[in-house]
Amino acid sequence: MKPCTLRRLFLPAFSLLLSACSTLPPAGIVPVSGFELQRYSGKWYEIARLDHVFERGLSDVSARYIPAPDGEVRVINRGYDTAGARWKQAEGRARFNGQPDVASLKVSFFGPFYGGYHVLALDPDYRWALVAGNDRSYLWILARDKTLDPEVKTRLLQQAAALGFETDKLIWVSQTRTD
Repeated sequence: MKPCTLRRLFLPAFSLLLSACSTLPPAGIVPVSGFELQRYSGKWYEIARLDHVFERGLSDVSARYIPAPDGEVRVINRGYDTAGARWKQAEGRARFNGQPDVASLKVSFFGPFYGGYHVLALDPDYRWALVAGNDRSYLWILARDKTLDPEVKTRLLQQAAALGFETDKLIWVSQTRTD
């Protein structure tokens, strides 16, 4: 087969693969602007999430974001595996998709493979956040404390539902263990 023919076959397939691995937000979703990484850094507790294999069976989930001098962000996710009766931890890194004042990042826990991380709503005092992945099957509600004010929770659920997320499928994460 000629090299030209190979390019015609592999270029569309490669382009399709890259588009499937997009780290951009889902259509119709705009990440928060005016974002300040230094204020976002530190520990966040997972209040709710849509179910995924990598977090299945975990309670007491938290995430810690640590800015690095090169502009990357060190990410440490931790949760308690109730079936295994032990803590699990994953470390990764995040990079901004564009300007650092727009809360649209790509996160990797597995080498060169990245997923989207987009802050859709953020408390002015950085006390809670609504976060999505690259599509509407990824959603998290995070807070600086282990509980969230019921009024804030209601507003975030309404906002997520209006954006097309299946909020009735959220898992409300138990936060009862000491850190």
